[in-house]
Amino acid sequence: MLGTLFQTLLFLPTAFSGGWIDSTSLAHHEEVRSWHERRIRNLQRDYGWLTLVGLDWLKEGENQIYNVGTVTLHSGTISFTPNVNIKATVNDKPFSQGVIVPEGQNIRPDTVRIGSKTFVVIKRGDRYAIRTWDKESKARAHFNGITRYTVSLGWRIEARWEAYNPPKQIKVPTVIPGYVEDYPVPGVAIFSIGGKEYRLEPVLEEPDGDYFFIYGDKTNGKETYSAGRFLYSKRAKDGKVVLDFNKAYNPPCAFTEHATCPLPPPENKLPIEVLAGEKNYATH
Repeated sequence: MLGTLFQTLLFLPTAFSGGWIDSTSLAHHEEVRSWHERRIRNLQRDYGWLTLVGLDWLKEGENQIYNVGTVTLHSGTISFTPNVNIKATVNDKPFSQGVIVPEGQNIRPDTVRIGSKTFVVIKRGDRYAIRTWDKESKARAHFNGITRYTVSLGWRIEARWEAYNPPKQIKVPTVIPGYVEDYPVPGVAIFSIGGKEYRLEPVLEEPDGDYFFIYGDKTNGKETYSAGRFLYSKRAKDGKVVLDFNKAYNPPCAFTEHATCPLPPPENKLPIEVLAGEKNYATH
């Protein structure tokens, strides 16, 4: 009896934030809410974007870093010597001086810790940089959430998927002048809004990974971040791919000037307003 009553209630209109939604919309709201909570937790973690405080490009030879030591780049080999009276660890082991391993394909970089700060060496193209986090950063301490558009099932769009065989290769611009990233594009998502057809091409960060959409729209620079937003989707199934713009989010560069964000390729700049997902982060 109670089970039958519960099933009946699922299909009745449900009050939600002053309006009425059915059980499908309610489930969608809950899905987006859970996703957003995970998103916020990731931002606030010790090595999230809110704690990223430095990006220092290395020149060949000696480089002084944050008054804590010297990083030396010599023909692709990187070494670190802490200043006198500076206690450092590398991969949680005491470290006095020596070679440190930079980021590489399928290689975890050595992690250098000094007090509340942590740094690794990253590689972008042929260039190396020191990326530094601080667990006591002001951005983390003052973070109080991200404003979003009202969640709407209307912005969860089932798009037609047309695969590229073979995938095409594109060069994606970044916020670093002159630096582009090479990505494979597995196909295109085609969808309609207001009776007009639009297209978005995702890239693949991993061969078997989700689709990664780097896109812009007419809200950029007004209600949303000027350089565009990011969106992931599951891979296509039965010729369809779901684009849930309620999960569109700000790139790392909205929170720190020390990120190396990709920018929307020209093909992914929509001539409409996408009134869903995260709005601009107010304090950056």
